[in-house]
Amino acid sequence: MITRNFKKIIASVSILALLPVLAACGAANETKGAATTVQKKKVYVAHTQTYVPYDFVNDKGESDGFEVQVLKEVDKLLPEYEFEFVPTSDDDLLIGVESGKYDIGVKGAWVTAERKEKFIFPENYIAASIIGLTFRTENADQIKDMESFAKFSGKLVPIAPQNAQYSIVKEYNDANPDNQVELTAAESFDVADAYTWLLEGRYDAYFNIQLSFKNNVLADNGAYHDLADKLSFVPYRAIPTWPLFNKNDQELADAYDTAIKQLQESGRILELELEYFGEDIFEYIQK
Repeated sequence: MITRNFKKIIASVSILALLPVLAACGAANETKGAATTVQKKKVYVAHTQTYVPYDFVNDKGESDGFEVQVLKEVDKLLPEYEFEFVPTSDDDLLIGVESGKYDIGVKGAWVTAERKEKFIFPENYIAASIIGLTFRTENADQIKDMESFAKFSGKLVPIAPQNAQYSIVKEYNDANPDNQVELTAAESFDVADAYTWLLEGRYDAYFNIQLSFKNNVLADNGAYHDLADKLSFVPYRAIPTWPLFNKNDQELADAYDTAIKQLQESGRILELELEYFGEDIFEYIQK
């Protein structure tokens, strides 16, 4: 009897001695689990609301558009970040990214010297804006591209010299000294004037953005849809559009570049291009 009781006492003491050890092990496991939890950094992404199909708010009230969807795919590849998309105005986007209110802004933005002073531009562009010639449909047999337009007449609606289109036409002229387009500098004017001048015969082509032609002329609710059977468009090339990063977000911009390359290699970028544009818009970018 004494022996049995003694054994029970020894067993109880052993269990009590082990309790601190077990508790310590449990605490160590909890600490290890906490250490492996990734603390995500919140990234605020501003985008414009009506620039279909690049950046807009859809019928469900969701942030949508090609540039937005690309950044959503980027977010999936960056576990250390959590992107929050904020629809806003063009001005608030630019001011907000510059001030640090937002980390990234997308608005179909082209690179300019002024913007380079205010924002970080990553190595990889996010989308592209196709530009080309709008002309009278009756001349469709003669005008197939920039070269054939130059031979036809080269009479181009004047372009504001600060516009990227002006530089692109100048580049064409520099490369084709024997087959140039008439490049005349002018102040900005309403698109309606350009269409009117084409139909009047004052000029034979208007160098503008394809999306503008689609929205203004081809769309059933376009402001100039009544001209759909009188005007045509032929693409020339595409200008890359870029996400704008706050000057303090170089590490984030580098992470974006890494993710974009993965999305390009996997074919996901092309899938989104076909979904939102119906074609590979990057084919028009001059390498």
